[in-house]
Amino acid sequence: MNLSKEELEHSFQETIDLVLVHMAEHPEVAPEKFYSMACMLENLGFFSPILYEAIQTSPKE
Repeated sequence: MNLSKEELEHSFQETIDLVLVHMAEHPEVAPEKFYSMACMLENLGFFSPILYEAIQTSPKE
């Protein structure tokens, strides 16, 4: 399955948003842990173009 850079960014951001919503709605997630995880996920989303390039240029099997 080949995704374009834009498709990957869009689906990656949708997934991050979904995870954050579920974490926010879960009463057992401590606010400090939620904030830390939200920052990490947002950073991953920011670097998704770099991740895409790394995946595309990796050696093919």
